[in-house]
Amino acid sequence: MFRNRNGAKIVLSDGREFPCDIIMDNAGDKSIDITRLRAETGFITYDPGFVNTGSCMSSICYINGEKGILRYRGYNIEDLVEKCDFIEVAYLLIKGMLPTSKERINYQNLLNTNSLLHVNMRDFFRAYPNDGHPMGILAAMVASLSAFYPEMRDKDPEDNLDLTVTRLLSKMRTIAAFTYRMMNGLDFVDPKYNFSYCANFLNMMFYTTVNNYAPDPVHVKALNQLLILHADHEQNCSTSAVRLVGSSEANLYASVAAGCCALWGSRHGGANQAVMDMLSRIHSEGLSIDSVIEKAKSKEDPFRLYGFGHRVYKTFDPRAKIAKKLCREVLSTSKGTDPLLEIAMELEERATSDPYFIERHLYPNVDFYTGIIFHAMGIPVSMFTVLFAMGRLPGWIAHYLEWRHDPYLKIGRPRQIYAGPEEREVVPIAER
Repeated sequence: MFRNRNGAKIVLSDGREFPCDIIMDNAGDKSIDITRLRAETGFITYDPGFVNTGSCMSSICYINGEKGILRYRGYNIEDLVEKCDFIEVAYLLIKGMLPTSKERINYQNLLNTNSLLHVNMRDFFRAYPNDGHPMGILAAMVASLSAFYPEMRDKDPEDNLDLTVTRLLSKMRTIAAFTYRMMNGLDFVDPKYNFSYCANFLNMMFYTTVNNYAPDPVHVKALNQLLILHADHEQNCSTSAVRLVGSSEANLYASVAAGCCALWGSRHGGANQAVMDMLSRIHSEGLSIDSVIEKAKSKEDPFRLYGFGHRVYKTFDPRAKIAKKLCREVLSTSKGTDPLLEIAMELEERATSDPYFIERHLYPNVDFYTGIIFHAMGIPVSMFTVLFAMGRLPGWIAHYLEWRHDPYLKIGRPRQIYAGPEEREVVPIAER
């Protein structure tokens, strides 16, 4: 990282000048340091959505939206998906390096040892209504972990942080599977030592005593790769929420629960669910692909084409390229035909060849393909965002730990531009 002292300046309307440092990061991207702006000038910057604001320095994830680059700790996402499994990538994000073979085995064993939930937590699941949204249950159950496993309340929680991290990474998977079982009126299936991380999750979801279920290797591979694709994505809404809550010195469980809540929305983690809802509407209303494309182009039509375009990427989302290939693999093993999948494939083909979408960089994003893959695997739409949360968890943990050890650590406290009324006097209620 390179800092150019007083390399820029802000000139105010009253003639005052404010010198600013220019920071060039390790990827060559530049930023202007305005940390002293308000203290020295009385001014703040106005940046809705923080789209031009760097809230921290981070070594976890790098994105270049113009070139379609995504890297975790310096490794390209394509390389990680091809050569690693989710446990290795989780280890990389949390520990800062890829594990050796011995470290990988030890970590897998540690996750297996901590995968069971406290038996009393089962009563919590049974108390939720069967039609309760899984993300609400997930957020609540993650927050409740701090009551059942309170080591973060110790005087020096650093000694127990590694245990807390491992517990959360393993138990959140179990919570997700139990949520699905509860929704479907099924008894819980505990994790087993002889299954991998992803195979265990699928077995906990779908096994019953009468179906002789065995995790499909294609589905296990798909889940591994999808979790890797979702493992981190820089300072997105949910990650920023985790860091913001963590900056108050809230514990890891509470901070991740906040991340779950932020991820829930349709503009963030709920986007893949919105894709399937859109496909269902197209099917139920008998809309043609031609009419859908025209509706998406029309400024007067409120119809929204979910799964296309991205806030950051101005070219093809690198995760979407991988997910597209994976989608083809999963669909090739699916039995029979599914009208929603057929609509999705036709929609993708038409949109990617239409000049309107190409000129506006509206390529299919990762949410478009993940929804289709999960659907083909038999996972209900309401669980899509839960699986997104499982994948994003290592990133959330990594950012929480990084923020915790940031030498410039401050509690998050954005400013605002006040748009309310001027000073007013309260009129007694009898006179109003």
